[in-house]
Amino acid sequence: MTNMPKNAMVFAAGLGTRMRPITDTLPKPLVKVAGRTMLDHMLDRLAEAGVEQAIVNVHHLPDMIERALERRMRDGRAHPRIVVSDERAKLLDQGGGIRKVLPLLGAAPFFICNTDALWLEGPRPALTALADAWRPEEMDVLLLVAATTTSVGVDWPGDFLMTPDGRLIKRAERETAPFVYAGVGIVKPQLFEAAREDVFRLAPYFFAAAEMGRLFGVRLSGAWLHVGAPPAIEEAERAIARSTG
Repeated sequence: MTNMPKNAMVFAAGLGTRMRPITDTLPKPLVKVAGRTMLDHMLDRLAEAGVEQAIVNVHHLPDMIERALERRMRDGRAHPRIVVSDERAKLLDQGGGIRKVLPLLGAAPFFICNTDALWLEGPRPALTALADAWRPEEMDVLLLVAATTTSVGVDWPGDFLMTPDGRLIKRAERETAPFVYAGVGIVKPQLFEAAREDVFRLAPYFFAAAEMGRLFGVRLSGAWLHVGAPPAIEEAERAIARSTG
């Protein structure tokens, strides 16, 4: 598939404060849901889509994540190829994490992936749907979005409204939005070339693209499972069990 990104940036460096006390001794990406770590869930999705390289940044309890990635390789799961971006010295936030590895990402669009974002596939695999919808002449950012009211673990009033042509509009304060960002998207690396700070957030780049009419969304055809806090683990496992039962 010509539009399928070859590279992915997997955000695994965060402190996971909402997942405490679990994350006092275990990094959030290694929390298990239905027998697999959230990091493995994401890397397996990337492998299924044919992504060649995943850059995984580490900061909180980084040795544990590195050992888990080494075990993955020993178990024969060699795809995608893993490159670790070491943020032990300073947590760079998602934007800064991308800026640090721009030389590894190259000039082509790449996937961004939150490790606490799991989903049940619908009729079309989500990553394939994103790749098929990517139109670089119109888009700077393309996000996977899901219905706010039917997603697991969503305790906020949504993120975006969507126009008929797929453009995303940021939710206004005190407004409820029908769509929530599902933690995966495609972005252009050129957005970050002018950044000079070491530490900066990714979300403002989404909102800037929205203001220019260059932020688009693809609706997940399955169900989104946001495992951001301990109660959501059991909720997600129930949803997975129902889907396979």
